[in-house]
Amino acid sequence: MTQRAFQQVDVFTETPYLGNPLAVVLDGSGLSAQAMQQFTDWTNLSECTFVLPPTDAGADYRVRIFCPGRELPFAGHPTLGTCHAWLQAGGQPRGEHVVQECGVGLVRIRRDGARLAFAAPPLRRSGPLDEADVALIARGLGLTRGDIVAHAWCENGPPWRGVMLRTAAQVLTVRPDATVLAGLDIGVVGPQLPDADTAFEVRAFFHTMDALSEDPVTGSLNAAVAQWLIGAGLAPERYVASQGTAMGRAGRVHIERDAAGTIWVGGASVTCISGQVML
Repeated sequence: MTQRAFQQVDVFTETPYLGNPLAVVLDGSGLSAQAMQQFTDWTNLSECTFVLPPTDAGADYRVRIFCPGRELPFAGHPTLGTCHAWLQAGGQPRGEHVVQECGVGLVRIRRDGARLAFAAPPLRRSGPLDEADVALIARGLGLTRGDIVAHAWCENGPPWRGVMLRTAAQVLTVRPDATVLAGLDIGVVGPQLPDADTAFEVRAFFHTMDALSEDPVTGSLNAAVAQWLIGAGLAPERYVASQGTAMGRAGRVHIERDAAGTIWVGGASVTCISGQVML
């Protein structure tokens, strides 16, 4: 084992401990996938990342992203948190954008003042869910089928199934049944009242090993939901989503579709712990 630079970052917040935490090992060289997974499981966080030299000449760095029990090809809050930690540690992008190499390929990250934003990767699967899935999700969330007013596949690495409810308040009342939703990753979204400071409330439920967990703030889900909602005319081309409210967090995810049609998913990050880790 050797000492390696380490940061624990809170993502999608400007205030420490109100976002989604991420463990970042800034030098993952020489570590096996087993060692990475073991450390990830030990952190008891939703994700941990390991920074490596890029294998693609167009990338500034490569990252491997792990959650408890498995490796992910892409995830949003680890993308922003890893980039924040890499920049804090002295990383210098070679071009206008930071370019991250990960399991889905190259992901561009831009700096918007105090925020970072990633270009949403293409959806691997889109379109409406099967009606049997919608009925199952409604039952698993303690809802009637009529409570779900829109739905879609939102797969961009994680296989999210997205459902829209009538209101943000209804989203906050959801109590998922892990038995009914076994094996499903579910994103739930609902519109806020017109005078709210955000446009939508989002919640994300996913399986880690044998348990159903809720993610405080989820970049990959918000990226896919934005592609779905904006594409379907259910959301404006620029909005802010809140997530984590039901968990006592105050995550804010900034969405923007630019003139070229690229959807950018952004938020602030703050380093809460910086030091060395033995791995």
